[in-house]
Amino acid sequence: MTAPEYFTDMYARSADPWHLGEREYEHRKYGITVASLPHRSYGRAFEPGCSIGLLTALLAPRCDELLATDAVAAPLEQARRTVPDPHVRFEQASLPHEWPDGELDLVVLSEVLYFLSAEARAQVRARVLEGLSAEGHLVVVHWRHPFDEADCTGDDAHRELGDEPGLTTIVSHVEDDFRLEVMGRA
Repeated sequence: MTAPEYFTDMYARSADPWHLGEREYEHRKYGITVASLPHRSYGRAFEPGCSIGLLTALLAPRCDELLATDAVAAPLEQARRTVPDPHVRFEQASLPHEWPDGELDLVVLSEVLYFLSAEARAQVRARVLEGLSAEGHLVVVHWRHPFDEADCTGDDAHRELGDEPGLTTIVSHVEDDFRLEVMGRA
């Protein structure tokens, strides 16, 4: 599992260490992610690993209540400025242990699973299965290329979710650089 200090150091060096606001890859990926949502609107939504809130800003109009979290405090300040929406809450929290109580209609795991250990990914899968509403959706989006800080590839993380008997894939979008799946209850 990637140490929290890695992310703290990244944000200490740059307010946008992955250049999320500048890269066409990110803008395109976010657009496809939101366009892939099967419902026009969702009640309760959860986006862990929200970083500076760019995807959060696109999800917010589609959600009655959105909890966006990050393990590091620095990007959350910028996210609050990016998304000044009263029905969006930003909190510092880490997966897999800090998960919202109650049923969720939408869970968005964008570029987070490969930073977790196999055990932590299994805990996240269990949390999704425990908390996803009957008509809810899980959106999973990951970079497909290996990198040093990753515990697994994005494809591996998606395969693990695809092997869960309680989930079924509704949307699958695969490109050279990223993979997106929208899943619902089986």
